[in-house]
Amino acid sequence: MSLKPRDIRAMSKEERLKKLEELRLELRRLRTQAALGTLESPGRIKAIRKTIARILTINREEELRELRRKGRKRK
Repeated sequence: MSLKPRDIRAMSKEERLKKLEELRLELRRLRTQAALGTLESPGRIKAIRKTIARILTINREEELRELRRKGRKRK
């Protein structure tokens, strides 16, 4: 269930934040399963971590793009 960057960029900021919250919750649940030894798919943890990183990266890119736009308007 890893999201592609183009899919993440197509989401609104609110949708990305909601998805981020869901993924972090699922990651917590999977880590608990791993600690208990009941985890069925260890690769799922890695996929979720990568997706979380993608969302955070795209959020930051958009934040910086917005700051650059504001900086140009002031001059």
